[in-house]
Amino acid sequence: MRANQRAINSYGEVKVVTGVSSANNVELIQMLFDGLIESLVTARGQMVRGAIAEKGKSLSRASRIVIGLQGALDFEKGGDLAANLNELYSYVTRRLIHVNAHNDLKVLDEIHGLMCEIREAWEAVPALLPASNANLKMN
Repeated sequence: MRANQRAINSYGEVKVVTGVSSANNVELIQMLFDGLIESLVTARGQMVRGAIAEKGKSLSRASRIVIGLQGALDFEKGGDLAANLNELYSYVTRRLIHVNAHNDLKVLDEIHGLMCEIREAWEAVPALLPASNANLKMN
C-alpha cells in the first residue's frame, strides 16, 4: 500500500512540475487553487475517517497554499481587489487553524465553498485579458 501511495505522489509531483513549466501566471494561480481545493477535500475525508495525522498534513498544505496566494498579491496594481483578497486569505488561514484544532467540518465546508467561488472566478480571467497578456510566461 505504501509503495502505491509513493507512486501516486510521485505522479502528482511530475504532473505539477510539468504543468508549472508550461503555465502562464493565470494558469499558475488556477493550479494553486486546484491544489488548495484538493487538499480541503482530502482533509475532509481524513476527518471523517479519523485519520488525524493525515488531516493535519492536508490542512497544513492548504494553509501553505493560501499563504502563497496571499504573498503573491500585488497591492500596487491590485488596489481594492488585492486588499480584499488579502483579508479573505487571512480569514481562511485563521479558519483552517480552527478546523485543524476542532475537526470542524462545517467550517471546512465554508472554506471549501469560498475557495471554489474564487477558483471559478479565475476561470473567467483569460477571457478578460488581451491576447498578448494571456500568454505571458512568468519570469
